[in-house]
Amino acid sequence: MLTADERTADVKVLILTTFEVDEYVAEAIRAGASGFIGKGTDPEELVQAIETVARGEALLSATATRALMARFQRHVEPPWKEQTERLHVLTPREQEILTLVGRGLTNDDISQRLHLSPHTVKTHINRAMTKLKVSERAQLVVIAYESGLIRPGDRP
Repeated sequence: MLTADERTADVKVLILTTFEVDEYVAEAIRAGASGFIGKGTDPEELVQAIETVARGEALLSATATRALMARFQRHVEPPWKEQTERLHVLTPREQEILTLVGRGLTNDDISQRLHLSPHTVKTHINRAMTKLKVSERAQLVVIAYESGLIRPGDRP
């Protein structure tokens, strides 16, 4: 795990790669990467990606997102049953917010949709991350897909 050591737990990792294939994207997210983009990214977009990840947000390029979605479309059953079982530790509100995070909504989007303060949304996300033992928002997206909370093609 990239961020498993407490000395580097606050480090944010952005993967810059030639290969934006589903296997690499999924493994990078599982390992704790906050973002995944291709080498062909324009310099302005690269700077924006670095700033996004530095703020603690997750970022996947369009190619990486398509690759990850294709991976999950091939799975009828969640690849890890324990993901579904792990969701029982979440409150209904945390599961609702996890679903919205999985659909790609920002904290502000979730705040507006659920009529909550951005601080409250962030608190729910942080509690869900703690309960699910993950350190990155992108890992929540993977859990949302793998547990069946969302499916490829679901709209925000």
